[in-house]
Amino acid sequence: MPQPSAEKMSSVYLYIPNIIGYFRIIINFIAFAVCYSNKPLFAILYFFSFVLDGVDGWFARKFNQASTFGAVLDMVTDRVSTACLLALLSQCYRPGLVFLMLLGLDITSHWFQMYSSFLSGKTSHKDVKHTSNWLLKLYYGYRPFMAFCCVSCEVLYIILFLFADEKSTSLLSSCSEAKSPHCPGVHFNSSWLGSETSYQRHPDENSCGHVRRV
Repeated sequence: MPQPSAEKMSSVYLYIPNIIGYFRIIINFIAFAVCYSNKPLFAILYFFSFVLDGVDGWFARKFNQASTFGAVLDMVTDRVSTACLLALLSQCYRPGLVFLMLLGLDITSHWFQMYSSFLSGKTSHKDVKHTSNWLLKLYYGYRPFMAFCCVSCEVLYIILFLFADEKSTSLLSSCSEAKSPHCPGVHFNSSWLGSETSYQRHPDENSCGHVRRV
């Protein structure tokens, strides 16, 4: 199989849809960096990145700049951004396992579709011309339906995050200030584990080994 030249490969990295893909990565980084401190800005940036997901595909078809690199970049950016949002939701709502299951379903379903397409010699996981699965034909073969499903899911996730309880501190601050429930001065609430048990040090105790359950 002939290998693509270095010049051709370097030009692929500068395709318009791929440049849009790089821009989406930057937007997502900024969005998740401010997700707790500025939820409205997060929602705007995240949704803007989602809209660009459709724009880069249009540019790829318009200028005949579809590439394997671009397809992988687009897929990875989509999956990582959605996975991060689902991970956030799993911390905001209980049971968080629901969102983690959705995360696993999202990743595995796309992986299986990509892998099966590769084994069958297809150049795109959206090529469903010869598949017998009616759901895949409906989803990938009818773009309005696929757009409706994608937009509905992402908008639902964004709304759920906007309506979630406000976080008092950022994630980094929480991690840096976290202490063991067995050390002095700590107030540890284990409600995220499914119980309402909390622990605090007795005011008369000075050692890490004396913790009172309340």
